[in-house]
Amino acid sequence: MKISENTSVSMPVKNMLAIVAGVAMGVFAYTEVTARLTSLETSRELFQADLLKKSEQKPTDQEQFMLIESLFEDVEKLITNQEQNITNKVNIEFLKTQLEKALNDVEDLKDKVRQNGTSHQ
Repeated sequence: MKISENTSVSMPVKNMLAIVAGVAMGVFAYTEVTARLTSLETSRELFQADLLKKSEQKPTDQEQFMLIESLFEDVEKLITNQEQNITNKVNIEFLKTQLEKALNDVEDLKDKVRQNGTSHQ
């Protein structure tokens, strides 16, 4: 088989159009994929730049963080104080019942002394 520039190849026009259409679709798909990749890379770069810019603390951010820490400490103190108040309430209730019992005992003793007719005046 000898191939030269004068060698002719016969092909139906239908096959030639199919090959040209396939190549055109391949080029179009490649162009679309490349454009999409470029778009995504650009979005990622912009997102990273924005993220780095926003991650820098500004004086107002630092002040807000300090205020939040201060409020957190105040809340911890209030919780501790509330727990102590609950304990105090239990103790007060216990002492109240003990005092009522003691007062009742004193009244009983007074009644017994009165019944005996002896008085300590």
